[in-house]
Order: sequence, then C-alpha cells, then structure tokens
Amino acid sequence: MRKLCLLVISLLSIASWQVQAQQRPQLSQYMLNNFLMNPALSGIEDYADIRVSNRRQWVGIDGAPTTYYVTAHAPINKGAASNKFHKALAHHGVGAVVHTDKTGPLRRTGISGTYAYHLPLTNTINASAGVAAGLIRNSINTSELQFYRDTPDPLAGGGNINKNMFDLSLGLWVYSKNFSVGIAGAQLLQDPASFQSVEIEEAALDLQRHYFVTGSYRFAALYKVDLIPSVMVKMANPSPTMVDFNLRALYDERFWVGASYRHKDALVGMVGFYVSPVLDIGYSYDASISNLNRVNSGTHEVVIGFKLLNDRRIICPQWVW
Repeated sequence: MRKLCLLVISLLSIASWQVQAQQRPQLSQYMLNNFLMNPALSGIEDYADIRVSNRRQWVGIDGAPTTYYVTAHAPINKGAASNKFHKALAHHGVGAVVHTDKTGPLRRTGISGTYAYHLPLTNTINASAGVAAGLIRNSINTSELQFYRDTPDPLAGGGNINKNMFDLSLGLWVYSKNFSVGIAGAQLLQDPASFQSVEIEEAALDLQRHYFVTGSYRFAALYKVDLIPSVMVKMANPSPTMVDFNLRALYDERFWVGASYRHKDALVGMVGFYVSPVLDIGYSYDASISNLNRVNSGTHEVVIGFKLLNDRRIICPQWVW
C-alpha cells in the first residue's frame, strides 16, 4: 500500500506545469483544511472542526485579492472499531462553508451546506463521498471602475450590480492514518453569472468548472518527527492547470513547519502550532516568483482552528494533518 500511495503522489506531481488565475480563491494552507475544496471530508474527525481564515494577497497592490472564510463540519453517529481487528462503523458528516473574496470592485461571496458518507474499506483504509450545495453571489461596485473610452460600457450604469448563482460540488476521498488521495469538482453546474445593467448591453461572467486532485503521505522520519509531502493539481478550463508541491515536518504532533512551491507563481513558508485540544493556529507567507514580485511585498494568510465537542481531547487531527 505504501508503494501505491507514493506512486499516486508521483503521478499527480507531473500532471501539469502552467499557472494562470482561476475563479476560486488561492489558498496556501489548504492541506490543513481540504474540506474547503472537497465536501467528502465532512465529519472526517471525531469532533466538530471550525476554522476561520484571512488571506491578504499581493500586499502593496491596490485592489489585490482579500479572502475570508469560515468552515465548520462534524461527524454524525461515528463509532470506533471494537478492536484493531475489526473495521470501524460507517458514519455520516455534515458541514457548512462561508467565504468572501474581494478583488478590486469585484466581490464574490458563497455559502454552502455539505454532506458526506464515510465507509471503512478495511481495518485501516476508509473512503468517503460528499456533496456541497449552496449559492454564489457575484457583485460589482461600478463606482470603483474607471473607463478610458467614449463607447458606452454595460457596467457603467453606476451603483452595485449583483447576480446569485446555484453552486454544486462533488468529491471523493480515500484515507488512512498515513495517506490520503482525493478528487473533487466545484461549480459543476457552470451557471452563467450575468451582471445585468440598466443599459442596453449585458456583461456576463460564466462560472468555470474547477477540479482538484490531491495526494499526501505521512511517514516517520526521525524520533517524534513526521514528514508529510503532498501535491494538489487544480484544473479549470479554459485556464491552464495549476500545481502545488508541499512538504511539512510535524514535531511531536504539536508543532509544524512547511514550504510549498506553486509553479511559476510563488514560494510559500508555513508554520503552525496545535495549542490545545481546543485551539490551533497556522500562518503562511507567499513570496511571488512571477513578475508581480516587483510590485508587491508578499501574501499573508492566517488560519485559526477550533475543536469543539472534542471528548477525547485530541490535539493533533488524526485524519487531516
């Protein structure tokens, strides 16, 4: 099984090399909260997992993206195996995601509910399938737009222009104590998001279908030190595929440091601490390696996690580390 997991990660690592902006927010610490992209993780842990994050991208550039999110998910009827020779019981998971992403005059806000079903395949390997459904609201504040031509523009009517769309995501996740592999699709309905103006014309922004393929492996490298390489491939036609490579070191299941390489985009440094059975904190800094590095001073991201209903007083997550 170990060789199979490493092979999967290797295949994912060479999937693609080009980078270009996509509609979904760019996040650096997603590996600690894959629930954001894959609803199959709903209720994966033994407690209610709540996470709050703020990301300030490309500091120094006016109108650069700023992202906030809150996620929460918990298991339902989750039972442990009676002993190590028996499979754990199947269980359900539910959750919710609220996020907002502002770039210049454009604001995108989403809210969705999630459900997942977790099925033990063997004594050590589990699989889950999940769905998320909700709404995405795109808004443009036209008072922040500047036009450099005399021809009337469909967005020049003034005020705020809003459009609500239905959002649907699906995901699969296979996981154990030391590996995980997942695939998910978001914005699958590809509902057209038209910013309707009081003027004659209409400006439209269609949703892109997004696909995420992830893989990670955890192995003991030294005494009390685990290494966790991981990779994520992001596809959103017609944008080129994006790929992230990550490596983190976890010490004593309390403190972790890591680094990521986002091809042709950024180098990322990360650090985090599992403070208690209730609280954990993560911070990351992105240094641009594209031409944008001349005009910005980097990207900051903070994630604060809370473990509620944590009766077993787990400090380091068992399944999403």
